[in-house]
Amino acid sequence: MNNDRIFDGIAEKFSNNIYGTTKGKLRHTLLCDVLSPFVAKPLRAIEIGGGTGVMSAHLASMGHTVTLTDASKDVLEQAATVLSACDGITIRQQYLQAIEDLADYDLVVCHAVLEWLDAPFDAIDYIFSNMKSGASLSLSFFNQDANLFANAIYGNFDYIAKGMKVKKQVRLNPKQPLSAMRVVEHCEALGFQVLEKAGIRCFHDYMRDISHQSSKFDELLALERQYHKTEPYMWLGKYFQLILKKP
Repeated sequence: MNNDRIFDGIAEKFSNNIYGTTKGKLRHTLLCDVLSPFVAKPLRAIEIGGGTGVMSAHLASMGHTVTLTDASKDVLEQAATVLSACDGITIRQQYLQAIEDLADYDLVVCHAVLEWLDAPFDAIDYIFSNMKSGASLSLSFFNQDANLFANAIYGNFDYIAKGMKVKKQVRLNPKQPLSAMRVVEHCEALGFQVLEKAGIRCFHDYMRDISHQSSKFDELLALERQYHKTEPYMWLGKYFQLILKKP
């Protein structure tokens, strides 16, 4: 927990990088798409590492009661501003491993958190152990396999040969990308039922002409929606999303 990455001191940079770009807009839209069929009725939801509250705001707008948690005080100060007009949202500053009331919720949302942790699989175990039976988990994380594929396309062969370890850790560069297949296997071994699998940004990050990321955004979004739940394309998503249920 002590070495887990939080975003105090760079909250504004984090927000701009995540949500102020086509990659952030596309990621959020696709995450909501995948989650939508599983949140048709009002639920009690908790978002772990929810940052500035964009997903929590979306869930609250659908009539769900939401608890937003994050380890970063600075990020949650931004969230309080973003969510000031939203009803049904409680904000708590908390590390994942300190959350003791997961069993009170019908839905747990944990997006783009695991890759910042020293022990991501322990975090999955903790969530599973503390969720109630019948509850669902939306889990999304930075995809190690897609990261390798992208670096091969970019010609970063030395970087790949060195295990894709950066000499100087950039604070917005995930410290622990995860293999999508390994996470799926781990979740199934725990006892989770896999309800849905999807790649998030299967094409966006590989576009040769990056100007098309914005100029052809609608066409790109349509293509992502068409293929991101289909093999082999889902495994190329820079992020991977699972909808899981605890029996």
